[in-house]
Amino acid sequence: MAEVIAQEKQGGSKQRKKLIRVDMTPMVDLGFLLITFFMFTTNFTKPNVMDLGLPAKGPHQPGNVVDIRNQVTFILGKDNRVFYHQQSKEDLNKNNLKETDFNGLNIIKIISEAYSKAPKKENFTIIIEPTDEANYKNFVDVLDNIAISKKERYGVTDIKPWEKKVYEELTQ
Repeated sequence: MAEVIAQEKQGGSKQRKKLIRVDMTPMVDLGFLLITFFMFTTNFTKPNVMDLGLPAKGPHQPGNVVDIRNQVTFILGKDNRVFYHQQSKEDLNKNNLKETDFNGLNIIKIISEAYSKAPKKENFTIIIEPTDEANYKNFVDVLDNIAISKKERYGVTDIKPWEKKVYEELTQ
């Protein structure tokens, strides 16, 4: 039992004062009841998880199955800029590397146009190449647009040196 006892001075007073006794047990009980109530009624934030479709484990297929016409590459740059192309190493130049914005309709339209022109639609792949200056929000935006377009084959890789050279020519 928690209690507080206070004694008054024994002095020259003619009246004798009583001891004050305060029982703290109900206050402690109420505190624990409140803590328990708030613990049971609080909703903790649930982590936001993005589902990434990873390839199944199995035998490795030899050779390159992604043809230039069966893919579209998005390069995520600084200052919320995104570039895309469907060119090989020899054909890519600053006239072929096109720029768009993160408006969902634009990216979905680019993906659907590239998909419609793909000769083997079952092998159509979207390649995402973030640069060092790209931010995470832009990466998630592109992944969201891929999910909206319902394309299941995509890959995330580092930007290739020949693409980085053309990218730097455009951004300077």
